[in-house]
Amino acid sequence: MQKLTEAEYRTVADFIYRECQLADEGRWDEWEELLADDMHYWVPVNPEDADPDRDVSIINDNRSRLATRLRQLRTGTRHSQAPRSAMRRMISNLVVERHDQQMFRVEGNFVVYEFQNQSTGTLNVWPGRVRYHLRQVEDSFEIALKRVELVMAGAPIPTLAFII
Repeated sequence: MQKLTEAEYRTVADFIYRECQLADEGRWDEWEELLADDMHYWVPVNPEDADPDRDVSIINDNRSRLATRLRQLRTGTRHSQAPRSAMRRMISNLVVERHDQQMFRVEGNFVVYEFQNQSTGTLNVWPGRVRYHLRQVEDSFEIALKRVELVMAGAPIPTLAFII
């Protein structure tokens, strides 16, 4: 691992904050532009799991499957998200490591607040840890991996009908 400069850390953190903002606001076209063509989006049942092809997952999407999920969200008629849940994410304790010349590994803690205003008026709280692999592309990044480890992943959970 190579040492990061303060400016590199800030640039990576700002990218992560932007990714969270776009997801909160349902700006899916802009959010999708952040993704690498080979992106993997994984929400394992057990945070200790290491192999998404072998271990049980809540979500295990390649780029194509994630594009389908985003198309459904964009329609505005996805039953479980009509109208769209109001959401806010808080992310903290970011640890950023440069893996090689083009790849950064990022870990952080998060809480997503989701207000389901469809019919129940329920406020769901989704705490966990997130891990990213960010590939540097020119003066920005693309997300090659997003792994979300929910605190309550092993328990029954409400419908996860949005991008966490």
